[in-house]
Amino acid sequence: MTVETPAPSPATPLPGDRRSSRHKVVVIGSGFGGLWATEALRKAPVDVVMISGTSHHLFQPLLYQVATGVLSEGEVAPATREVLKKQRNATVLLGRVTEIDIAAKIVTSVSPLGTTVTPYDTLIVAAGAGQSYFGNDQFSEFAPGMKSIDDALELRGRIFGCFELAELCEDPQEQEEWLTFVVVGAGPTGVEMAGQISELAHRTLRRDFRRIDTTKAKIILLDAAPAVLGAFGDKLSAAARDQLQKIGVDVELNAKVVGVDNTGVDIVDADGNERRIPCRCKVWAAGVSASPLGKQLAEQSGGEVDRAGRVRVNEDLTLPGHPEIFVVGDMMALNNLPGVAQVAMQGGKYAAGQIVRRLRGEPPAPPFKYFDKGSMATISRFHAVASVGKIRMAGFFAWLMWLGVHVMYLVGFKNRFTTMLHWAVSFIFRGRSQRTTTRQQIVARTLMARLSAAEEALEAAEQKNSEAREPSAPVAASDAGADLRPEPVEGRSSGSAGLNSHADTTGSDSVDELAAAYGENIDQPGDAAPLKQAPES
Repeated sequence: MTVETPAPSPATPLPGDRRSSRHKVVVIGSGFGGLWATEALRKAPVDVVMISGTSHHLFQPLLYQVATGVLSEGEVAPATREVLKKQRNATVLLGRVTEIDIAAKIVTSVSPLGTTVTPYDTLIVAAGAGQSYFGNDQFSEFAPGMKSIDDALELRGRIFGCFELAELCEDPQEQEEWLTFVVVGAGPTGVEMAGQISELAHRTLRRDFRRIDTTKAKIILLDAAPAVLGAFGDKLSAAARDQLQKIGVDVELNAKVVGVDNTGVDIVDADGNERRIPCRCKVWAAGVSASPLGKQLAEQSGGEVDRAGRVRVNEDLTLPGHPEIFVVGDMMALNNLPGVAQVAMQGGKYAAGQIVRRLRGEPPAPPFKYFDKGSMATISRFHAVASVGKIRMAGFFAWLMWLGVHVMYLVGFKNRFTTMLHWAVSFIFRGRSQRTTTRQQIVARTLMARLSAAEEALEAAEQKNSEAREPSAPVAASDAGADLRPEPVEGRSSGSAGLNSHADTTGSDSVDELAAAYGENIDQPGDAAPLKQAPES
């Protein structure tokens, strides 16, 4: 179904309607780049339309704390409409942008209601980046990334669920698998995630169970690189690794992940030795890939994208040959700038400033210059590493600096206040206030992917049958139904869990799907699940 934007009356034009005499700026994305650009246009004589696939602004640096029960999702993801409610020249539209037509100067987005087309005079593309599995997208079913609220809630369910299921296990070997956590990627996200899982096992949960000792949980941090936090320099990298080992994290470097499945991770070491780590909970924190919109822009403009899908832009952040299009944040490739929040914030403000200058008839600003305010990563409670200018520090004072910076950049006083309260509960004491998990959080992503694959297979089968069927030959309903059933994927049994499999099992029992998400084998349809006796205390 296609939904057309209703035409406004001449007296009250919509921000995205060309009949308005004001300059129209469309911003794609509600992340740091998009939000900072929109707010910087608050007093400009323009109408701003922000289009985003989510209804919130995500403070991604604290997403791992949602996954580990420290913070709630609302504290790191305030509603975009609430943030911009006082900005009268800004309109927020929900929709996933699927196409940018440079020649027609329109943006096409889709939502549950259909398709929306939004015209623009100036476009700011800040669609961000997703998780990259380096060509092994099948890993994603077993090792969720850390790029969205959905990812964080799924990981929360998997992490806390592993402790719960370990409590039920009678087999020591299987129990050990449930209590083994593997984090892939030794950058800031991976280091912080591994540190928080260790805090959970050794502090928060150690008195909560009766049959397992959570302090014996194994937390393994893997990376194909030779150093932890390599961008921080040798000194801080060594300090971070030492602290991780002190809190019980096993750091394994020069270890390339070549396989991931329900029950473990396959690794190849630097010497070529192949080995396997049995584990039920995997977290992927390695690599990012820019939005596919970057490739669209490059193809239409004759531009280039780098290996991560980022668009090569001019020094004023515009698309080559198209001064009306700005690309900021994780989507732009310029002078090897890192994909961090500060680059996106400063890029968004710069693009907004350039738009205002043009409307005023002023000369353009000098080329964009990134001001590096430093990098920080927390390892554990009361311990972090910080690199700010020439200053390198590790320990408690770096942790205080980390706290201050993150509180300052959180959006909204309420979020800052509640975040500080939850930090006090988690860091000074032992509690985690956000430990609630549901089955839906754990299985929804996998089931939606399988449903999508089944729908695609059904559409392909329908098209194939319609092409092969002669118009004069009627087809019996029973035969047509049989012909339209999607073919099973070769080489995959109904017990495997690839994203392209299970096209014929989407209606199976949700309990079986939950078991699959937890790492158990799915019984064949019609097989009775084995009964287990409740363990004795």
